[in-house]
Amino acid sequence: MRLISWNVNGIRAVMKKDFMSSLEQMRPDVLCLQETKAQDDQTLEALDVVDGYHIYTNSAEKKGYSGTAILTKEEPIAVNYDMDIAEHDTEGRVIAAEYSDYILITVYTPNSGSELKRLGYRQTWDSAFLNYLKHLEQQKPIILCGDLNVAHKPIDLARPKENYNKAAGYMQEEIDGMDNYVGAGFVDTFRHARNDQVKYSWWSYRAQARARNVGWRIDYFLTSPSLKDKIKDADILNDVMGSDHCPVTLEI
Repeated sequence: MRLISWNVNGIRAVMKKDFMSSLEQMRPDVLCLQETKAQDDQTLEALDVVDGYHIYTNSAEKKGYSGTAILTKEEPIAVNYDMDIAEHDTEGRVIAAEYSDYILITVYTPNSGSELKRLGYRQTWDSAFLNYLKHLEQQKPIILCGDLNVAHKPIDLARPKENYNKAAGYMQEEIDGMDNYVGAGFVDTFRHARNDQVKYSWWSYRAQARARNVGWRIDYFLTSPSLKDKIKDADILNDVMGSDHCPVTLEI
């Protein structure tokens, strides 16, 4: 199985930027998308040209904001949306697809914001989301993917000293949230497969950050520990363009 996760920063925008050729080259069995920035019908309309996949979408109440989608060749046993927690379920951030051997969850974790106005909410989210994952894990092993909006370790961003406790995505509170996922047993598949390889999955649009590779690794695949031995590879596809993020992959 080849699984790919990609924050596309607008599904309608990325469809105009060689998305179809990228999809053909990547050949995913499952493609999980974040930040679709479209309502369900708009996402489905944008993806109407894609053949061979079952498509599931979750959109925010606020138009043009957030949103997630799953494109899967194998039809899931069941698909569920959101966490069933009112304060967290208005932004289309979570989809869970159940298969015979695992539950695949895609998530677009809330950003704390440039002025850190949502840092407190982000901590509430992280706690609730971890509880949600552990509840699902009682049923089957978990594969979690998406934009977690945090660089976990200094190796995961180009300028750790300049950003630590100053910028959203590298605040200690956010790092603690990621520590809690790992502490609960979830495996960071890229670090498992690639050890200390330096690769990033997001770059600011400012100051030619991508061309200079001044980036952050904030997009992940995490798995339950019971799936650790099934991880064949995990990678970051830096050469795939179209968004300020690039796709990340997991082969199991």
